[in-house]
Amino acid sequence: MILERIVVGDLETNCYIFGSLKEKEVAVIDPGGSPEQILSVLYGLTAQVRYIVNTHGHMDHIAANRQIKRRTGAKICIHRADSEMLIDARKNFSDLLAVPVTSPPADRFLEAEDIIRLGELELKVIHTPGHSPGGISLVSDGLVFTGDALFAGSIGRWDFPGASYNLLLASVRNKLLVLSEDMIIYPGHGPISTIGAERRENPFFASRW
Repeated sequence: MILERIVVGDLETNCYIFGSLKEKEVAVIDPGGSPEQILSVLYGLTAQVRYIVNTHGHMDHIAANRQIKRRTGAKICIHRADSEMLIDARKNFSDLLAVPVTSPPADRFLEAEDIIRLGELELKVIHTPGHSPGGISLVSDGLVFTGDALFAGSIGRWDFPGASYNLLLASVRNKLLVLSEDMIIYPGHGPISTIGAERRENPFFASRW
């Protein structure tokens, strides 16, 4: 298995390169900036980039989509509910920046239970809205990429347009914390954790487990 983490952009987004070492097929998850840094790692891996997967459409998770797609030909994948954020700087909240962020449109709309295949590996899509309407998490053997739904010791922001505190809590409690306790969490920002640690220690949920 290939699994690389690259911290990118001013908001220190975790961009992940995940895929099959055997078949040399990878996905770039949340390329939120620093395209040359991401591409340098990709070139070192000499792997085919099959997909760019955005866990949601906020600017700090899509900012390098265009450059990565142009250089690799990868297909951009995102949940339909966040797809307009790719092409609309107002909706991805970058319209006030000196250089607003946009991306090419999605090549594939992801829905709950969809499977992204990378050689012998699979990523299963879980719809985890609340931070954004189309927020998703991605599950593979022993690990889950949680985007901005669940962090080590916290959850994503819920004060954006289209966000919902109650929906975010329900998504994490009912769709993520029910996973195996030893499953490793790779979040959109900050350090990794495990499902078990978040059940026990996350202040938003610990009293409920």
